[in-house]
Amino acid sequence: MSQNAPIRILIADDHPVVRRGLRSLIGVKVGLELVGEAADGVQAVEMARALQPDVILIDLVMPRKGGMEAIAEIKAHNPHARILVLTSFADDDQVFPAIKAGALGYLLKDSSPKMLLQAIHAVYRGETSLHPTIARKLIQELHQPPALPPTEAPLTEREVEILRLVAQGLSNHEIAANIAVTEGTVRIHISNILSKLHLANRTQAALYALRTGLASLE
Repeated sequence: MSQNAPIRILIADDHPVVRRGLRSLIGVKVGLELVGEAADGVQAVEMARALQPDVILIDLVMPRKGGMEAIAEIKAHNPHARILVLTSFADDDQVFPAIKAGALGYLLKDSSPKMLLQAIHAVYRGETSLHPTIARKLIQELHQPPALPPTEAPLTEREVEILRLVAQGLSNHEIAANIAVTEGTVRIHISNILSKLHLANRTQAALYALRTGLASLE
């Protein structure tokens, strides 16, 4: 990436209005170049491979292939891909898996143009860029211990295995395929894990796995 070359950007969003707005913003900024627009997750993966953009702006909810799955495929093909999530969702079940899947940035669509431009440049440099709401959420989750200590009933080997997969950002469907069980079985195991550890959601479970050394960010 030449110092004087523009930052080449790929947009992946199924809403034409959003793409048009991003296109207009990028088009008037010196040092930025829009190289492609994908209307769904399948196109996002294909265009990321073909165009090799410097930064990929991607929504999480898209037809044919969701953003989370697209991020994982893009990173599997190109581990150095710089991905910035731009979405409307700040739910725990969206934030942590997206970051675990390899997104360097996570912005909400109510972000200002200035914040978006700063995030694009930060991600281009390989730095993390999080919307303040997301940053606070992650910090709170990291520093907030469970309200109650874990129960005396230890996690089974299968529950530990599933907890590690949750910490890797895998969905119930992906976990089920990974360990050859049904999604219903995965849901039951996760419910048992949360109950035993007195945790409220998957994000807290993933952070618990990281804190206790059952999983790592590597």
